Order: sequence, then structure tokens, then C-alpha cells
Amino acid sequence: MTPNTIGFALLVLGLFLLIGKVIRVKVGLVQRLFLPSSVMGGALILLLGPQVLGRFTGPWGEPGLFTEPMVDVWRVLPGLLISVVFATMFLGQELPTPRRAAKLVGPQLSLGIALGSGMYVVGLLLAGLILVPMLSASPMTGALIEIGFEGGHGTAAGMRGVMEDLGFGEGADLAVGLATVGIVAGIIIGIALINWAVRTGRTEILKGALDASVEEQKGFFAQGEKHSAGTMTSRPASIEPLSLHVSVVAVAILIGWCVLEVLRWIEQQTYASVLINGDTPLEIFAYVPLFPLALLGGLALQVIAKMVGAAHLIDHQIMLRIQGWALDFLIVAAVGTLSLEAIGENLGAFTLLAVAGIVANVGVFLWLAPRIFGRYWFERGIGDFGQSMGVTATGLILMRAADPDAESPALEAFGYKQLFFEPFFGGGLVTALAVPIIFLTGVWPLFFAMLVVWLVAVGVGWFYFKPRAEQERAEYAAAVKK
Repeated sequence: MTPNTIGFALLVLGLFLLIGKVIRVKVGLVQRLFLPSSVMGGALILLLGPQVLGRFTGPWGEPGLFTEPMVDVWRVLPGLLISVVFATMFLGQELPTPRRAAKLVGPQLSLGIALGSGMYVVGLLLAGLILVPMLSASPMTGALIEIGFEGGHGTAAGMRGVMEDLGFGEGADLAVGLATVGIVAGIIIGIALINWAVRTGRTEILKGALDASVEEQKGFFAQGEKHSAGTMTSRPASIEPLSLHVSVVAVAILIGWCVLEVLRWIEQQTYASVLINGDTPLEIFAYVPLFPLALLGGLALQVIAKMVGAAHLIDHQIMLRIQGWALDFLIVAAVGTLSLEAIGENLGAFTLLAVAGIVANVGVFLWLAPRIFGRYWFERGIGDFGQSMGVTATGLILMRAADPDAESPALEAFGYKQLFFEPFFGGGLVTALAVPIIFLTGVWPLFFAMLVVWLVAVGVGWFYFKPRAEQERAEYAAAVKK
């Protein structure tokens, strides 16, 4: 594979991302569903690639419209870009004051952990009772709901190497497929829930019909609408601000890589010599990918910058733009190289996991959120529901739809929750460790561990935050009467 091949593959990927944007602008159904341009571009690559168009004889040849080296570049690209996505999450972000964070983050974290751990409980229970004994699926399928739904395309693609090393190569394709189902279902169901909540008086912000502007549906800013892509924190004569921020991201990833290598070295010097079932080394960090450690590297770098008085040089908006670029290219590549054959061969397990994940997330949201939040329960909970179905971006889309002008504390509380939630679920350490742990110990140890986590999250919400929520609502009702 030559450098020219890699460069040309990236150019073609950018072309299809732009075509996906054109589809978003021109196709009304795609606009109304708020489907990302990256998903549309990836789907088009999938249709024109070796798995669909390439199966028919014609002038395009065996691999479809794309050469095999190009497809090979796209297959490995998500595993690289996911570290960029995670490294940028905390860089440039102002850490909240403990008092403010404690007030808002508690119930938000309770709901988020209940959703995240609940996906493991449901998935592992399905694996242990149905998928493994009846459909001869791998026990590791029990982790795919959380990886695909909450982790999204990036995490699913980033876990490919780990799954292949453990003999579960089809798992990454199933997870990417679940991520696509999660995004589409999350947006469709989320918009339907918002409309239902408005009609039944469960929202405090929206009182009329949900009606996004044409520009919002197309994904554009209206002419004259104010928006910020970032602040220049360095003079271009010394270093271009974008270059500075890309360099900071690189350092964050390198910190994560060093931490991971140290953990792997410690593992090899200690318990890795222990054999499970007589022939399997007790290795966990050997199978942990880089991206969750890149997240911690970014957090550590932000703390260091704050300590030395350099935090003002890192702009979070620019970091979000870098993150968005990496995520767009990642999704196009991941969807475009999705293995339809792997999904077809495991269609029963795939369907069961998708349906169970959707039902579980909708159920937890509608049951728990109204009880643990005081005011704005729907506005505050819909973001976590969206994230549990299709990564953080989906949650932000739904929060924006339910609270267009950020009048409620939903966005602020959601952001605080991410500081404590992201290092573990949705691509964090729990997500990264789940597959190796299942490989080493089977379904049930992790199932019972996640069940305990779920019960703790729900219990804290029910017995601690529920009374506070009821008091807050009562005080508000009394104030309104006065």
C-alpha cells in the first residue's frame, strides 16, 4: 500500500462525505430524520463497493467502483481516528465547580449509568439464555448493544482489532450495524417522544408543535445567525491555531499510549503468566485499545494546562471541530466497509440485540427519568436517551429539539455528567474491558457485575434523588400559586 493510495483513498472519502451532505440538503425524508451526512455518504460507499455493486459483473470490475487497497485504507481508518475523537473530549473544557456539578450531575449520572449498564444486563442475559445456547453465537455478542448503541460507529470500529484478536471478527461488523440502527432509531424514536411529550404536557420549554426550521433540517446556519467555530488562541505568525490544537491532541494521544504501554508491561510482569482453562493467559490490557486511554490523556493534559496557567490557550470549540472532522470521516469509512455478510450470517442475533436494546433504553428513560429529576425531567433525560441510542451527537440533537434556546439546565448537566461518565461507558474503560473479560470468564461474571452497577444506579436515583425531585416540584408548584 503506497502513500499515494492512502492519500487518494482519503480524497475519495471526502468526496462521498460531501455527496452525503448534498443528499441531506436535497432529500426531504433525510432532513426530517436528521440523519448525519456521514451516515449517508458511508451508505453510498457501501452500495457502490464490493459487497453490493461489486457482486455484479460489469465494467466496474470485481471490487465495485473502488480498488481493494482503497477499501483496505478505509477499514483501518476508524481505528486510528477514534483516538482523536476521544482525546479531544475534555481538552479546553472548563471543569465545573464542585458545588454546581454535585447539584446537577447526580441524577444525570444515575440515569446515564442505568442506561449504560442496563445494555450490558440485557445483552449478556440474551447471550447467556438465547444467543449462545440456541444460535451458537459467541458469548462476546452480549457486549455489542452498549458498544454499538452508546459507543457508536467509532467505538465499534475501534474495537475491531481486539475482537479479531479474540476470534470474534464478525463482532465488529455487527457492532457497526447496531450503531447504524441505533442512530436512526434514536433520532426517529427521540423525535416521536418529543412530540408525544409536547402533546401530553410533559415538556416545560416546548408548548407547541416541534417545528425545526428548513435550515436546521438541511443542517445549515441561517444567514446572519451567530455561531462560533472557535477562538484564535495563538498568533498565526508563530503557529497556526489549528496546528497548535492538533499538536495538543497528538500529545494527549501519546500520553494515553504511554499509559497503556506501562499497563501492558505491568500485566506481563505480573499476572499474565497465569493460565485460564490450562492454556489461555490472563491478559486484559493486551486487548484494550488505545482510545479510552487517549481520553484520559486529554483529561490529564487539560488538568496540567490549568495548573501551569496555559488552559486559555486550548479552545474547546476548536477541539470540537477537530473531533467532528475525525468523527465524520470515521463514520463514512466504518459504514462504507461494514460487512453485510457478517450481519446476514448472524441476522437472528443481530435482530434480537437491536430490538432488545431499543426496548431497554426507551423503558429505562420513561420509567426512571420522571422520578429522579425535579423540573425539566424530559429535557434533561432526552439527551441521555439519545446518547444511549446513538452516541453523544444524537443526544445533543434531541436536547436541541426539546430545548432550542437552552433555557433549562439540561445541556449544562449533560456536560458535567460526561466528565464522570465518558471515562467508563460509551467507549471508556468498561467498554474496552468488557469483551476481553467475557472472553476470559464467560457471560455470567460480567452480567452479575453489571447487574449490581445497574441496581446501585437505580437505587441511588430512587431512594436519594427521587425525594429531592418531588420536593423541588412541590416548591415550584407552591411558588407558582403565589
